[in-house]
Amino acid sequence: MMTPEKKAARYSRIYTQLEELLQKSNDTEARMATVIAVLHHKMDGFFWTGFYLLNNGKLVVRKYQGPVACMELKENTGVCWACINKRETIVVEDVHLFPGHIACDSRSNSEIVVPFFSREREIIGVLDIDSARFKNFDSVDAEWLEKILKLI
Repeated sequence: MMTPEKKAARYSRIYTQLEELLQKSNDTEARMATVIAVLHHKMDGFFWTGFYLLNNGKLVVRKYQGPVACMELKENTGVCWACINKRETIVVEDVHLFPGHIACDSRSNSEIVVPFFSREREIIGVLDIDSARFKNFDSVDAEWLEKILKLI
Protein backbone atom coordinates (compact mmCIF):
# COMPACT_ATOMS: atom_id res chain seq x y z
CA MET A 1 0.00 0.00 0.00
CA MET A 2 1.14 3.51 -0.79
CA THR A 3 1.72 6.08 1.92
CA PRO A 4 -0.78 8.96 1.91
CA GLU A 5 1.97 11.27 0.66
CA LYS A 6 2.88 9.04 -2.28
CA LYS A 7 -0.77 8.52 -3.13
CA ALA A 8 -1.43 12.29 -3.09
CA ALA A 9 1.60 12.87 -5.33
CA ARG A 10 0.35 10.28 -7.81
CA TYR A 11 -3.12 11.83 -7.84
CA SER A 12 -1.54 15.23 -8.41
CA ARG A 13 0.26 13.93 -11.49
CA ILE A 14 -2.94 12.24 -12.74
CA TYR A 15 -4.90 15.45 -12.20
CA THR A 16 -2.40 17.43 -14.28
CA GLN A 17 -2.51 14.78 -17.03
CA LEU A 18 -6.31 14.80 -17.07
CA GLU A 19 -6.48 18.60 -17.19
CA GLU A 20 -4.53 18.44 -20.43
CA LEU A 21 -6.33 15.43 -21.91
CA LEU A 22 -9.83 16.70 -21.20
CA GLN A 23 -9.20 19.94 -23.09
CA LYS A 24 -9.32 17.89 -26.30
CA SER A 25 -13.08 17.28 -26.13
CA ASN A 26 -16.19 18.87 -24.67
CA ASP A 27 -18.08 15.55 -24.94
CA THR A 28 -19.04 14.45 -21.43
CA GLU A 29 -18.99 10.73 -22.23
CA ALA A 30 -15.56 10.96 -23.84
CA ARG A 31 -14.30 12.81 -20.78
CA MET A 32 -15.82 10.22 -18.44
CA ALA A 33 -14.22 7.37 -20.41
CA THR A 34 -10.83 9.08 -20.30
CA VAL A 35 -11.00 9.70 -16.54
CA ILE A 36 -11.91 6.06 -15.92
CA ALA A 37 -9.13 4.71 -18.14
CA VAL A 38 -6.46 6.88 -16.55
CA LEU A 39 -7.55 6.13 -12.98
CA HIS A 40 -8.01 2.41 -13.60
CA HIS A 41 -4.56 1.95 -15.08
CA LYS A 42 -2.54 4.40 -12.99
CA MET A 43 -3.81 3.76 -9.45
CA ASP A 44 -2.82 0.67 -7.49
CA GLY A 45 -5.57 -1.70 -6.51
CA PHE A 46 -8.34 -0.29 -8.71
CA PHE A 47 -10.17 -3.51 -9.61
CA TRP A 48 -13.33 -1.96 -11.08
CA THR A 49 -13.64 1.70 -12.04
CA GLY A 50 -16.78 3.20 -13.53
CA PHE A 51 -19.84 5.37 -13.50
CA TYR A 52 -23.41 4.61 -12.54
CA LEU A 53 -25.80 7.34 -13.70
CA LEU A 54 -29.36 8.07 -12.69
CA ASN A 55 -31.84 7.24 -15.45
CA ASN A 56 -35.58 7.53 -14.69
CA GLY A 57 -34.97 6.88 -11.00
CA LYS A 58 -32.70 3.89 -11.65
CA LEU A 59 -28.93 3.71 -11.17
CA VAL A 60 -27.58 2.28 -14.43
CA VAL A 61 -23.99 1.35 -15.30
CA ARG A 62 -22.27 3.44 -17.96
CA LYS A 63 -18.60 3.71 -18.86
CA TYR A 64 -16.33 1.39 -16.86
CA GLN A 65 -13.15 -0.68 -16.83
CA GLY A 66 -12.85 -4.03 -15.09
CA PRO A 67 -14.96 -7.18 -14.96
CA VAL A 68 -18.61 -7.27 -15.98
CA ALA A 69 -20.74 -5.06 -13.73
CA CYS A 70 -24.26 -5.10 -12.38
CA MET A 71 -26.24 -3.26 -15.05
CA GLU A 72 -28.75 -1.72 -12.62
CA LEU A 73 -28.46 -1.28 -8.87
CA LYS A 74 -31.55 -1.89 -6.74
CA GLU A 75 -32.89 1.41 -5.45
CA ASN A 76 -31.80 2.56 -1.98
CA THR A 77 -29.50 -0.46 -1.57
CA GLY A 78 -25.72 -0.63 -1.34
CA VAL A 79 -22.89 1.89 -1.31
CA CYS A 80 -23.78 3.66 -4.58
CA TRP A 81 -27.31 4.47 -3.45
CA ALA A 82 -26.02 5.52 -0.02
CA CYS A 83 -23.77 8.00 -1.83
CA ILE A 84 -26.68 9.27 -3.96
CA ASN A 85 -28.92 9.71 -0.93
CA LYS A 86 -26.27 11.41 1.23
CA ARG A 87 -24.77 13.43 -1.66
CA GLU A 88 -21.29 12.75 -0.29
CA THR A 89 -18.33 10.45 -0.87
CA ILE A 90 -18.43 7.14 0.96
CA VAL A 91 -15.31 5.08 1.76
CA VAL A 92 -15.89 1.46 2.74
CA GLU A 93 -12.90 -0.41 4.15
CA ASP A 94 -14.67 -3.80 4.08
CA VAL A 95 -17.70 -4.10 1.81
CA HIS A 96 -18.74 -7.34 3.51
CA LEU A 97 -19.60 -5.31 6.62
CA PHE A 98 -21.67 -2.69 4.74
CA PRO A 99 -25.42 -3.24 5.24
CA GLY A 100 -27.12 -4.06 1.94
CA HIS A 101 -23.87 -4.19 -0.05
CA ILE A 102 -24.48 -5.27 -3.63
CA ALA A 103 -21.83 -7.81 -4.62
CA CYS A 104 -21.48 -7.51 -8.40
CA ASP A 105 -18.16 -9.35 -8.12
CA SER A 106 -17.19 -11.47 -5.13
CA ARG A 107 -13.55 -10.39 -5.44
CA SER A 108 -14.41 -6.85 -4.32
CA ASN A 109 -13.36 -6.13 -0.72
CA SER A 110 -13.27 -2.34 -0.40
CA GLU A 111 -14.96 0.50 -2.25
CA ILE A 112 -15.15 4.24 -2.68
CA VAL A 113 -18.15 5.97 -4.25
CA VAL A 114 -17.99 9.65 -5.20
CA PRO A 115 -21.07 11.71 -6.13
CA PHE A 116 -21.10 13.04 -9.69
CA PHE A 117 -22.82 16.42 -9.97
CA SER A 118 -24.00 18.50 -12.91
CA ARG A 119 -22.82 22.10 -13.20
CA GLU A 120 -26.08 23.05 -11.46
CA ARG A 121 -25.08 20.82 -8.49
CA GLU A 122 -27.77 18.24 -9.27
CA ILE A 123 -26.59 14.70 -8.56
CA ILE A 124 -26.52 12.77 -11.82
CA GLY A 125 -24.71 9.64 -10.70
CA VAL A 126 -21.61 8.29 -9.01
CA LEU A 127 -18.03 7.27 -9.70
CA ASP A 128 -17.68 3.81 -8.19
CA ILE A 129 -14.29 2.18 -7.60
CA ASP A 130 -13.79 -1.28 -6.13
CA SER A 131 -10.62 -2.95 -4.91
CA ALA A 132 -9.79 -6.57 -4.18
CA ARG A 133 -7.75 -5.22 -1.24
CA PHE A 134 -9.30 -4.39 2.10
CA LYS A 135 -8.88 -0.75 3.24
CA ASN A 136 -7.61 0.36 -0.18
CA PHE A 137 -9.31 3.78 -0.03
CA ASP A 138 -9.04 6.71 2.36
CA SER A 139 -9.54 10.47 2.63
CA VAL A 140 -6.73 11.10 0.12
CA ASP A 141 -8.68 9.17 -2.53
CA ALA A 142 -11.88 11.00 -1.61
CA GLU A 143 -10.29 14.45 -1.86
CA TRP A 144 -8.58 13.83 -5.22
CA LEU A 145 -11.43 11.92 -6.86
CA GLU A 146 -13.84 14.73 -5.97
CA LYS A 147 -11.44 17.21 -7.59
CA ILE A 148 -11.01 15.01 -10.67
CA LEU A 149 -14.77 14.69 -11.22
CA LYS A 150 -15.03 18.50 -11.36
CA LEU A 151 -12.78 18.40 -14.46
CA ILE A 152 -15.44 16.53 -16.45
